[in-house]
Amino acid sequence: MNDTKSKYILHEFKMGDVEDPEIYVAEPIYQWQQTPHGKWCMEKATDLEYHTSIDHMTYGYRVVITGWLSGKHATFWALKRA
Repeated sequence: MNDTKSKYILHEFKMGDVEDPEIYVAEPIYQWQQTPHGKWCMEKATDLEYHTSIDHMTYGYRVVITGWLSGKHATFWALKRA
């Protein structure tokens, strides 16, 4: 059985201009983890990581949480996002 995994953007949000985004990113990520959507992602996805980039449109930061999903979980995610 081929258990192919695909990488997905599971959640993203924006932050204002803060001195140290690595400190301020923790609370919004924690809040997301407490939602049904976040709990599902934490349970089903593997290799979750977040990436912070500068958002030039708002002079703040864009934070993207990614993870790998396989099989029926990837299908469910793709259908949910369609």
